[in-house]
Amino acid sequence: MSSTLSELKKKASQLPEEERAELALSLIESLDGPADSGVEEAWQQEIERRVRQIERGEVELIRAEEVFARARRRLG
Repeated sequence: MSSTLSELKKKASQLPEEERAELALSLIESLDGPADSGVEEAWQQEIERRVRQIERGEVELIRAEEVFARARRRLG
């Protein structure tokens, strides 16, 4: 490990938790590359489609408690 990396890690570990989280997110995002064009618009369209399905009664809504209970059962 380079001395620069060691120094950065030492300094980062001294940051408050919120700032460490912000730094971690920034570093992870820097590895992802540029965002795909149109992603925000595609997500907005998907959200609107799902809301319309709910409003028309086409989908069955499940309470959060049940979703978490199912997840806990699957994870053991």
